[in-house]
Amino acid sequence: MPATRLALALGANLPSSAGSPHQTLLAVRPQLEVVLAGWADSGLDGASGRDDGRDQGFRCAWSPLLDTAPVGGPPDQPSYLNAVVLVTGDLGDPCLEKALALLDQLHAIERQFGRDRAREQRWGPRPLDLDLLFWEELRLDHQRLQLPHPRLHLRDFVLQPLLAAMTGSASWDEQPVMLGPSDLPASHGSAAAS
Repeated sequence: MPATRLALALGANLPSSAGSPHQTLLAVRPQLEVVLAGWADSGLDGASGRDDGRDQGFRCAWSPLLDTAPVGGPPDQPSYLNAVVLVTGDLGDPCLEKALALLDQLHAIERQFGRDRAREQRWGPRPLDLDLLFWEELRLDHQRLQLPHPRLHLRDFVLQPLLAAMTGSASWDEQPVMLGPSDLPASHGSAAAS
């Protein structure tokens, strides 16, 4: 099967059980790689999609962490740490069922780190935000998931890390990069990805 690409956005601006937003994203990164490996290698029923013993054959390219001002939501919320992971490889054929299965796993990780989507304010503070940005050319307008992400093109806090992930992978050993208003075109903003 030819290589496909999928992108996920990560964001946090409240402490979680792992600690600060920085510590949260550091803890989420390896966990997300494990989830992505299992998802890429599974059929819709959770069973392995391969019987030939091959490696899952995908690669994760991580953007640097960006420290960004929030857009929308309450005006006094803390700044966000944002990043993007670009996954390239044998991810199967893009389809609604498999995209929703990944979304369910992303929401489970968010809950593990303290996010309660039912109680939070839209664009408000959160301990973790994981968003599916795109999966190849898949177009979805489902009640639970829109692909590509409907605000992807409007948000530099997603576009800048996405471009960085496309050019290579960052280790996150260094402090987050500050993304200030002077780094943004007038029409773009920053905050949590959703």
